[in-house]
Amino acid sequence: MSFQHTELAGVSWNNDATMINMKFFRVFLALLGGTHVLCAQPSASPTVKSTGGSSLASVVAGSKPLNKPDFDDIAPRNVTAIVGQTAELNCFVKHPGDRVVSWIRKRDLHILTSSIYAYTGDERFSVKHPETSDEWTLKIDYVQQRDAGVYECQVNTEPKLNLAFVLRVEESAPVPATTTPNAIHRTFNSAAQAKILGPEEVYVKKGSTISLTCTVNVQSTPPSSVSWHHGGAVVDFDSPRGGVSLETEKTESGTTSRLLVTQARLTDSGNYTCIPSNANPASVMVHVLNGEHPAAMQHGGSCGVTPTILLATFTLVISNLLR
Repeated sequence: MSFQHTELAGVSWNNDATMINMKFFRVFLALLGGTHVLCAQPSASPTVKSTGGSSLASVVAGSKPLNKPDFDDIAPRNVTAIVGQTAELNCFVKHPGDRVVSWIRKRDLHILTSSIYAYTGDERFSVKHPETSDEWTLKIDYVQQRDAGVYECQVNTEPKLNLAFVLRVEESAPVPATTTPNAIHRTFNSAAQAKILGPEEVYVKKGSTISLTCTVNVQSTPPSSVSWHHGGAVVDFDSPRGGVSLETEKTESGTTSRLLVTQARLTDSGNYTCIPSNANPASVMVHVLNGEHPAAMQHGGSCGVTPTILLATFTLVISNLLR
């Protein structure tokens, strides 16, 4: 059905008892039946009357449909990053309204960020969202090989909107399998040295928190990454065990990396190594004890007793008993 605009003599429209000023409305003549159609603005009342006839009409004043959230697929969804550098996955959401944008790691369905907040113990993950912008960028500092995989940008509509991104992580330079800690030490200037605060051996009670603080005295060029190893494996902040987190702080005096392991278990014992990208690593031996030797326990992550001191104390006690 087609409509034509017309000015009709002897026909007026009333909004309840008030005549409508036709300057602000459009009247159309339907070619079939000569029906008078009033196109009203959204603020009009629902009932109007035409004086050219006896009929009443109901007008539903519609509003412009709201724009629904959608992805602006302008950024690459296959991203490659180098170990130790920062990886960014750029998600752009148009017309989000009051909807929440989240980032999900697909391999374990872990919610990494929701809105502007991070929901992971791994502080390398954050979200970048300039105010009033459409950008919701997942930022991964000091990216590691284990970070490779699929990530989803999600909007909590019904049904849910999601956009998948693939992150590939490459080594900047292959490290020979025969590389030893001594070879690593020879790679850097002797002045570039990491240091783990406290004694070389730390004792903690089972169920308490292991707190290890590593400082790097390279001020001119801060390390692009600081990783932690337990034994021969990289510390996994997202293992099923849980309770493992990392805090990294860069200041004018250097870089500080703090490893926290809550609810210490006997299996958490072993050698821990702090490895900056541009400095010699540092190591500490951690002993998780099942309640014995309370004097040897770590207090606040800054004190401990070495086996030498324990042996000397034990020898002194025995010699006193034999007198």
